Amino acid sequence: MSSHTSVDDTAARPSLELEHIMAPALASRHARVRGFLHRLAANPPQVLLMEGGTVEERAAMSFYWAALLNCTLNESEGPRPCLACSACAQMIACRHRDMFFLDGREESIKIDDVRAVRGVLGEPPRDNGQRMVILCEAQSLGIEAANALLKSLEEPRPGTSFVLLAPQRERLLPTLVSRSWVLTLAWPESHGAEASADPLEAQAAEWGDALSEFARTGTGWFQRTASKSSLDNGVAQRVVVYCQRELVAAITGNVHSELARLFAGMDSLVHRRVDEVLAECQESLVYNVNPAIVMDWLATRVTLLCRARR
Repeated sequence: MSSHTSVDDTAARPSLELEHIMAPALASRHARVRGFLHRLAANPPQVLLMEGGTVEERAAMSFYWAALLNCTLNESEGPRPCLACSACAQMIACRHRDMFFLDGREESIKIDDVRAVRGVLGEPPRDNGQRMVILCEAQSLGIEAANALLKSLEEPRPGTSFVLLAPQRERLLPTLVSRSWVLTLAWPESHGAEASADPLEAQAAEWGDALSEFARTGTGWFQRTASKSSLDNGVAQRVVVYCQRELVAAITGNVHSELARLFAGMDSLVHRRVDEVLAECQESLVYNVNPAIVMDWLATRVTLLCRARR
């Protein structure tokens, strides 16, 4: 990582790799959130919950927060975080010895992951900044892992900052939310005409409409999944991602599709269960379970959850 270089001030320029990672957090639509983080930095909360935004934006904003609390740039040299000093770069790359990044984007966060972090929490941070414990997509915490995390949050941890990332707070256990300072990123922007112009997005939307129709009438779905030409692993993954996005849209009141309207009629408990179903589908597809079986299970579970709440 390059050291500070003089351009129009003495602050360092981040590398291209760091710029790419941090770009989602530096977007103008998140200026308000960055302002809040700078005000919080003077007395950082032990637990910060970031909701809203996209997966990439939440992760990038957590790195921004980690860099802000650990940046070694002198304030007289330029604004912090500089995103280029050794501490900033190592935090963003998850290579800092005081950074623990538990990644729930592709699989659940296990209790062993949480236990490994708890083993060092009694020690002070190894450097002069804050120890960062980031749980990316914390809704993927298993019950045992969540309970183990709660035990850590119940005890004061000077020098340690926890960050929980989730699409919305309703997807987490209320006991986790109650211990957190909640910060809401700008909600994902609607894809609108751009989405309909993308053939892959349009295909996923067709499956979403079919899922909504099946949940209401019980017809049409199995004919789609039985057609080998219309479904493969890639298509199934796009359908799951589309369903996750429409679930967020329903919860945030941004309802524009048939599937979002279906989800909007459910309460928060059912939203959480639908999210769990989608996470299981995603994990099954990663392990190459037959996509038709995964999609049929998805449709069946969503239908049962929908009808159980009527």
